[in-house]
Amino acid sequence: MGGRRTLVVVAIALAALAALPVVAVVARGIAPGAGETWAHLADTVLARYVGNTLALVVMVGAGVAFGGTITGWAIAQYRFPGCRVFEWALLLPLAMPTYVMAYAYTDFLQYSGPVQSTLRAAFGWPGAGHAFPDLRSVPGAAAMFVFTLYPYAYLLARTAFAERPPAYVEAARTLGLERRRVFWRVELPLARPAIAGGVALALMETLADFGTVAYFAVDTFTTGVYRAWFTLGDRAASAQLAAMLLGFVLVALWLERASRGAARTAGGARARTIARGARPRLTGWRGAALSALCSVPLAIGFVLPVLLLLRLLGSEPDIPALGRFVEGAWNSVRVATIAAAVAVAFAMLVAYANRLSPGPGTRAASRILALGYAVPGTVLAVGVLLPLSTLDGWFAGAVRSATGERAGLILTGTVFALVYAYQVRYFTVASNAIEPAFDRITPAMDAAARSLGAGTMGTFRRVHAPLLSRSAAAALLLVFVDVMKELSATLVLRPFNFDTLATQAFSLASDERLAEAAVPSLAIVAVGLLPILLLSRAAMRRADASTSGPTDVRGAGGVATR
Repeated sequence: MGGRRTLVVVAIALAALAALPVVAVVARGIAPGAGETWAHLADTVLARYVGNTLALVVMVGAGVAFGGTITGWAIAQYRFPGCRVFEWALLLPLAMPTYVMAYAYTDFLQYSGPVQSTLRAAFGWPGAGHAFPDLRSVPGAAAMFVFTLYPYAYLLARTAFAERPPAYVEAARTLGLERRRVFWRVELPLARPAIAGGVALALMETLADFGTVAYFAVDTFTTGVYRAWFTLGDRAASAQLAAMLLGFVLVALWLERASRGAARTAGGARARTIARGARPRLTGWRGAALSALCSVPLAIGFVLPVLLLLRLLGSEPDIPALGRFVEGAWNSVRVATIAAAVAVAFAMLVAYANRLSPGPGTRAASRILALGYAVPGTVLAVGVLLPLSTLDGWFAGAVRSATGERAGLILTGTVFALVYAYQVRYFTVASNAIEPAFDRITPAMDAAARSLGAGTMGTFRRVHAPLLSRSAAAALLLVFVDVMKELSATLVLRPFNFDTLATQAFSLASDERLAEAAVPSLAIVAVGLLPILLLSRAAMRRADASTSGPTDVRGAGGVATR
């Protein structure tokens, strides 16, 4: 019993630490005297932040819903040339961070880039006589988000369309509905909960982004939080903007749940078997049209940006940044390894506590810990800095009182602060891989181990740990890759003179040294491909198993990326 109580206490303590940054942001935002700061923000920049953020939400939500739904429906319903490749390749844009894609397309489409230069030379247009759409704008940023985030909606929509009960469609057809009306009145409503979930994930990523909007000079809440803290040195303004950004995220989550209502996707293993086996094959112009439809988002969201980055890299063969790249890569690998190992260990402890003592305390702790993934990195950074700077101040005061000497910063501006923020942000990623694996371990195994004299931790070490090894490895990989790509919190919390690949790429691109920025950008993309290939392999394995029979096959322990 002592081991169980200890695990429950650990789970509750971790939940309290995860909630601390959000509580700190809200408390600082409503502190006495903060009203004057809020009035100043409302008179100057608040309207622009709200307008740009809402515009991004609307455009990205619509684009992701359309792109993910149409590609998911095509893959789930038909067989056409290349469909087996598109089934997994359409996930590749998830490996492309939005800010990296922004760097690639800026060089390609700007005034001095190859597109405009070629058009001016071909048609003899004067330099200022023909205006091209400005990529560094709200619509341009929205386009970057749509083509990198549509796989969220695609993956869930494809699964929902493939698993829809065939009897519903057959009943609609017998009642005289044509194919188009069946889609709008039967198939789309059944898939709507899954599509809404994918759109909500994409919108959370959009609201949390800093690199793209900062590089495009689009004023949103994330850029406002960063500017208020570092440029103006106004903690109250930064905390209030962070709290309002957190409110946007909560509203997005509420709208997603409200849009689903009581709807649930229906189906199962038998539905998958029938749906995949009955897919008609399209040839001729119809098959070519669906192949082209799936090629467009893949080309824009992954293939072309990679080629553009390679072009940038080859345009300047004497890039003097190899030493800096190696240093950034080492920092990224080091901190990502630490963060991933700690996150997986915490996820296993919390999951084990839930297994042994599934009471209200452990359930509440799990839910609080799961909310961290919805907190934007900029908000999280401010929330981490506020309590840690207070603790540093207390410690410095205690040292000065005891010894008369000054004490340096122990927590703020250290790797500890980074790892703390990563735990809050990515605990859910590790937990989503660990919890399903725990569920597959029958309670009879625990009872057998205890009957043989094994205690709480002995059962975990001898029974659970070996069975969880593959899921733990998947969780380790997912958190590792997410930390490697993370920019907003890292940019704020990193120690002095500490660059990761993400911050290095952002700094070089901000200085318009795009050829040098291509080196860390390509490295980030290459690392990001690892969980995408893992997810694709697991999805293909489940799909192949569903065609051979109604067997429940689970892969990668509930893999979730990004």
